[in-house]
Amino acid sequence: MPRLSVTDARALIRDALTGAGLLPAHAGYFTEGILDTELSGLEGHGFYWLQYYCEHLRSGKVDGKVTPEVTEISPAALRVDARHGFAHPAIEAGFSRLIPAARAMGVAVMGVHNSYNAATLGYHTGVLARTGLFAIGATNAVPTVAPVGGSRPVIGTNPISYAVPAPGGEIAFLVDQSATAVAWTAVKRAAEAGKPIPLGWALDAAGQPTTDPQAGLAGSMAPAGGAKGFSIGLLVEVLCAALAGGKLGPEQGSFTDNDGRPIDNGQFFVAFDPGALSGGTFDATVARLVASITEQEGARLPNARRVANIARFSREGLEIDADLLARLRGFA
Repeated sequence: MPRLSVTDARALIRDALTGAGLLPAHAGYFTEGILDTELSGLEGHGFYWLQYYCEHLRSGKVDGKVTPEVTEISPAALRVDARHGFAHPAIEAGFSRLIPAARAMGVAVMGVHNSYNAATLGYHTGVLARTGLFAIGATNAVPTVAPVGGSRPVIGTNPISYAVPAPGGEIAFLVDQSATAVAWTAVKRAAEAGKPIPLGWALDAAGQPTTDPQAGLAGSMAPAGGAKGFSIGLLVEVLCAALAGGKLGPEQGSFTDNDGRPIDNGQFFVAFDPGALSGGTFDATVARLVASITEQEGARLPNARRVANIARFSREGLEIDADLLARLRGFA
């Protein structure tokens, strides 16, 4: 497969987005998010999803020309209207106010509505952690998960993420996980490739475990840990729909179809000033916590694999399917 340097990959992403109709002023943060995802080894969420972003710009499903509106509810609470545009510009605009608010107040929250696929949620919480804030983020999605004992999906994979800062603008560790056993994209890509999926990834329309990805897509994603995974996904739904004002999963537009219908989901973020809240002991406590994990042979911190992938792919470059590369260059 073709291999791109980091510089060439960044240019490809930005040129595809702006060529498809995104305002250049909104392309920087979005480009870095996609690039970080691909460098992290989460290839199903980087270049692969970029083609959908560009198609949705062309079809009018998402408005690439709007400017998000940020409303201050209180000195510690923000509401961001993405205005049926991309999530990334809305999150970036909100973060410009959330970061100083958290530093001033000790903690600040932000909800985003009328939004779009936020892609890799850990990218956003990582941005906050690199400013020295402890961050929690969540986003809801189209329904792919049925309640335990049921068969009709009512919530999405609904990922939740948190990022713990370290001194010097570093990240001590970061967690980014869906409420399901695997991401929906993993099942979709298996279906596209005509390959079976492991038992435990998905359920068919009758609620039975299946190795057929097409049956899984027509049925339900399996929640991680059964009822516990569904409960986490339900929390995310409350945060992002009921609290932030995004649409409930069944009311959202498709994440993939070029149907001209906005997704209009929601995101929710909380940022804490760890130094102020801990009385100055946060960094030392986290360092001891990290050491208790890393000193064990064979154990690793959450996000360690992503960090290693970023270092490796930054040196070696990023592989991309030739047909996908041609498609993205076509948008540019």
